[in-house]
Amino acid sequence: MRHEGNPGGEPVGREPHRGGGPGPDAPLAPAPHADLNLLRTFLAVYRSGSFTAAAPLLGLSQPTVTTQMRALERQSGRELFVRLPRGVAPTPVADELAARIAAPLDALAAATGAGAPEGAPAEPVHLAGPAELLCSRVLPVLAPLVADGVRLRVTMGLTDALLDELRAGRHDLVIATTRPRGRTLSAVPLMDEEFVLVAAPVWAARVGGGLGADGPSALHPVPLITYAEDLPIARRYWRHAFGTRLSCHAAVTVPDLRGVLAAVTAGAGFSVLPRYLCLDELASGALVLLHDLDEPPINTCYLVERPGAPDNPHVAPVRDRLLDAARAW
Repeated sequence: MRHEGNPGGEPVGREPHRGGGPGPDAPLAPAPHADLNLLRTFLAVYRSGSFTAAAPLLGLSQPTVTTQMRALERQSGRELFVRLPRGVAPTPVADELAARIAAPLDALAAATGAGAPEGAPAEPVHLAGPAELLCSRVLPVLAPLVADGVRLRVTMGLTDALLDELRAGRHDLVIATTRPRGRTLSAVPLMDEEFVLVAAPVWAARVGGGLGADGPSALHPVPLITYAEDLPIARRYWRHAFGTRLSCHAAVTVPDLRGVLAAVTAGAGFSVLPRYLCLDELASGALVLLHDLDEPPINTCYLVERPGAPDNPHVAPVRDRLLDAARAW
């Protein structure tokens, strides 16, 4: 099996088994004097899912990370990572080793204070997530922390790309609209988005009671406003609410749900939006519910970070503030 950073295709540091040594199914037994730096590098690779992503987190080059993993595998006599098209996957041996060393190494990092020098300001907390959720919910609840000296650097984007950047060390926290897979990231539920079918009163009056009588076909004459050409939110609503596929095309696409909200409120057509985003418009009558469900479709958002103690002491207050605020969302 090939490993990242080893174009020759040989397992990194894997020695053929010879009589007298541990067989391939023997328990992991790292060398008694394994270099602490090798274990730190191993843990960074394990958590980031890539030799390349681990390198900047450690302040090392990718070839150095590869060399250190070769050395650790030679010392242990076991294969630790299997190369994938993107990154590496830990072997069961690596899972066992990570479980044994993660807590002690995290405690050591915290005790040695590897962060900024005393008296120096903490680095900014790099936070990322969907634009509309960050602007409407997240940034307002973090305002008191900013007033207390926490610095933020905010990135807006789509979940898959942001999670890849988190693994590579570009972010401290990501609000994701899907749960990340694998063991390289730690995710906790943050909030449930509830989706509603809405339009301006002028379109609601034209549809009238037709949605109940005729089903979703009553909306065919009404322009659909959405944030992406493949209509992910609207398609999900149709499956959940009507048990059928959405057959219409978007009249307007805006890559920001706040823009979709503005267009629908102005009378451009109908859309499916998170309820939290249009609460004021629904309360004022600027938007009307076209379809009221006892159990509307929901999507769970997650707060995601890399496992282990963060170097920046301000990450934990930001994380805790968001989790506390989300209980009221």
